[in-house]
Amino acid sequence: MTDSYRQGLLEGFRLGAVSVPGLFLRCYAQLGLSEIEAMLILHIMYSGGQENNPFPTPEELAGRMSAAPSAILSAIERLVRDGLLMMDDTVEPVTGVVGERYNLSPLFDRLAAAWAETASGDGGASELPAENYPAPRRPVPPARETAASRRRDLFTVFESEFARPLSPLEYERISAWLDNDQYSDSLILAAVKEAVFAGKVNFTYIDRILMEWQKNRITTPEQAKEYTQRFRGGR
Repeated sequence: MTDSYRQGLLEGFRLGAVSVPGLFLRCYAQLGLSEIEAMLILHIMYSGGQENNPFPTPEELAGRMSAAPSAILSAIERLVRDGLLMMDDTVEPVTGVVGERYNLSPLFDRLAAAWAETASGDGGASELPAENYPAPRRPVPPARETAASRRRDLFTVFESEFARPLSPLEYERISAWLDNDQYSDSLILAAVKEAVFAGKVNFTYIDRILMEWQKNRITTPEQAKEYTQRFRGGR
């Protein structure tokens, strides 16, 4: 065995391996993921687990994939938009440096739901059927499909009003309004209309409107309209 061959093997062992859930390999097509999106997720797993880099840039990811940074960024935006990927804020405990990391929990939640759906359809089977590998696509329950399409429509409204594509962080901010703050999509749309009327179409102003409405216990567009009319009439 030559020294170069031995060094190559040692380097391969040093780089380690990424543990890929078998359920992901079986079901990523069922979730509507493309091959580039599936490979992107594997690289995010490896980067965070083996390289201690929880937030690789599109350029870093593109350097390991047969895709341009712009295609990687588009794939990340799509994963965030469809609720399969999140970005969490981090604070380094020693230095206090603020950063970000990718969070794949939404993907794993969706995989668990796909597994449960398949298991219930097979009479309570404990694993996915071995036949028809990979698992066939199953119809999405109407309620879940409607919620996802309404979220996509909301993103489209924002992109139309901002006259540009949204960034992954902006997708995440809208998702936080829906998931964390529990604002309805109709109330968020009302806030966007109010921002357009005021000529201040930016996320900070829209967030300020939503917080003001929340403080005044406004939960519907009708209540928001009445409150806004009273506010304008009192000025």
